[in-house]
Amino acid sequence: MRFRTFTLIALTILMMSCGGHGRPPIPGTVRPVAVPVGTNSTKHLAPKAEDSKKAINSELQSTDDVIEYLGYSVSYNKERKIPNWVSYELLASETDGPYSRKGKNFRQDPSLSLSQADDNDYRNSGWSRGHMAPAGDFKWNDQAMWDTFYYTNCCPQNQSLNAGQWNTLEQKVRGWAKRFGKVHVVTGPIIGKNIYGTIGYNRVVVPDAFFKAVLANDHAIAFVMHNHNNNENMQKCAMSVDDLEDLTGIDFFAEQVDDFENQVEATYNLRNWGL
Repeated sequence: MRFRTFTLIALTILMMSCGGHGRPPIPGTVRPVAVPVGTNSTKHLAPKAEDSKKAINSELQSTDDVIEYLGYSVSYNKERKIPNWVSYELLASETDGPYSRKGKNFRQDPSLSLSQADDNDYRNSGWSRGHMAPAGDFKWNDQAMWDTFYYTNCCPQNQSLNAGQWNTLEQKVRGWAKRFGKVHVVTGPIIGKNIYGTIGYNRVVVPDAFFKAVLANDHAIAFVMHNHNNNENMQKCAMSVDDLEDLTGIDFFAEQVDDFENQVEATYNLRNWGL
């Protein structure tokens, strides 16, 4: 495992995608920008003009480190102790496998010198340990599934959301991978106004909401679900990737050709996704 501060030079080198088991993850799938705690997530944080995108991509705060695991990449924020986003490709052949989460528990990544959350932060906090890259997408390899149980891939999440609508969305993603052959997924927290504060000695930030962006062939869709148990139905949580970019300040699926990216991300059709 390796980690590094994500600079424009590294982004240029890493903007590629690969397929097959044991492949490297796809850090080129996103161009992120850190959003400060306390920012109102309903405002447009990143203007869509090309010069603004270049400014966003030119430099990231030193708190953002991209970590590459066997099956996914994570942009980890060592101040918040949660990911900014995780990114991975899921093939149809990877939607099932012999490996299970039985006996696996969250733990710190011992290979990193970064500050991380721990068990005590979550214990009796009222929040569940929410996977961003879900364990269920990595049944194809035991080590890949173990890697999803690092605290670098974890956010404080409402238990009813975690076990309910968010889990349903994760199952939908696996169904889409089977249907389309593969999907690219980027998911993570939205800090928003940070209305829930932090938990534990390590002051792990509790997000206001969570997002998921999915690209399959020439279709794309995004979702935002609030960090409570009273979300709208999945159709009402859906939006275009462009709208999610405005909300989060992240340029998703940036490795795509600009014209294709602009066309696919501008709209979404629920029928394409069986919703």
